[in-house]
Amino acid sequence: MSNKWLEWARRIQSLSQAGLAFSKDAFEIERYEELRNISAEILTEYSGLEMKVVKDIFTHDTGYQTPKVDVRGVVFKENTILLVQEAKDSRWSLPGGFCDVGLSPAENIVKEIEEESGFEVVPTKLVALLDMNKHPHPPQAFHYYKVFIQCDIVGGYGKPGLETKAIDFYEKDNLPELSTSRNTASQIQMLFEFLDDPNKETIFD
Repeated sequence: MSNKWLEWARRIQSLSQAGLAFSKDAFEIERYEELRNISAEILTEYSGLEMKVVKDIFTHDTGYQTPKVDVRGVVFKENTILLVQEAKDSRWSLPGGFCDVGLSPAENIVKEIEEESGFEVVPTKLVALLDMNKHPHPPQAFHYYKVFIQCDIVGGYGKPGLETKAIDFYEKDNLPELSTSRNTASQIQMLFEFLDDPNKETIFD
């Protein structure tokens, strides 16, 4: 099914959020709030999410809307890649998450990998910067950029964290069930190209 509805809902939400951020006139604010409600109704109708959940997502995001940044760690061991089992859906992903304010992408991924897998790492290369809309992720309320940073293990030991249930290293052709809102099989296959060719240039779309 085409996700054109999702694009429309996001655009309406983005316009309404910008209007609410900058408008002073009470009537304009009322109209922008109505636009936000329409966007929430579209997302509720087609995504299966509850209206309250969608409205909570939208109303907690304020200011001019831009794509959110999600950083993922790429850690190889021999011919395998590090994955963590997410506590929320019991599926597997590269360690990572949203970038925190005050930390660089490299600092964020060091923190995320240690929190989710127990390993201490050093970032070595930005391997990919991807637009979520150009990859087969399931529909999501917001627009995300995915930042993939290769890292080397320098310490620590494997252990799950508060947001993860397990950790393991997987071969390219033996991946577990993935948490596709976070990363897709095609993305992980792409990352293995950097293991085969350390001089491969950063991918972006």
